[in-house]
Amino acid sequence: MLELAILGLLGEQELHGYEIRRRVRDELGVFSNVSFGSLYPALSRLERSGAVVTAIEGDEPGPAIPAIPMTGSLSGERAALRARRPAGGRGRRARKVYRITDEGRRAFAELLDSERDATDDARSFGLRLAFARYLPPQARLRLLERRRAQLLQRLAEARAGAAASNRPLDLYARSVMEHATESLERDVSWLERLIEAEHTRAASTGFGAPAASASPGAPGLGEPAGTSVTPGTKPAGLSNSLVNTEGTK
Repeated sequence: MLELAILGLLGEQELHGYEIRRRVRDELGVFSNVSFGSLYPALSRLERSGAVVTAIEGDEPGPAIPAIPMTGSLSGERAALRARRPAGGRGRRARKVYRITDEGRRAFAELLDSERDATDDARSFGLRLAFARYLPPQARLRLLERRRAQLLQRLAEARAGAAASNRPLDLYARSVMEHATESLERDVSWLERLIEAEHTRAASTGFGAPAASASPGAPGLGEPAGTSVTPGTKPAGLSNSLVNTEGTK
């Protein structure tokens, strides 16, 4: 899942490692505890697979500097060395920049639309939903309906468990169960609104509308028709309650 998040962010723009970590934590919200110890190995795997390439920011050849003539004067040669130093004192430290490739765009599309993880947990679903604007309409609908079916099953099990319990619960234990049930109900209602919005969009634009695709050499992954996402913002409708629901099973 971390590779999917990295490729999705790099599809929008090239980034430094610390910028990737900040955006994964602050904007996607599903990897709040991601560390450099897990981020950089993931970046290395993507680089080895050809999904990303690296470049050194500011690594451009400067003008040729003539050799210092050996005059035999120590003070003169020191002055010449000082004159060769770049203006402004110490130069800016070079930084590694990560950039997605065409192979990375293909891998991103495959990971995003993969149904191998049919039992989407909150993290997996939330991440895919954050990038759902790149999915074809039918795939977006499958993602939402699959998650709704999972939560409806969980909700039915929670209600059945509460009804079958013969053990009296105190106020606090009962409150925990009620909170879990209410959280599931809210998430189901939220998913039903998203599903309804997808059906409405399909009726007005046609389900056959092409998905976003990245043309070779394009700077980003592309935007599907009818969607608009401001860079640096979380897509509308992405709820942090999905993560909380997982913790109340």
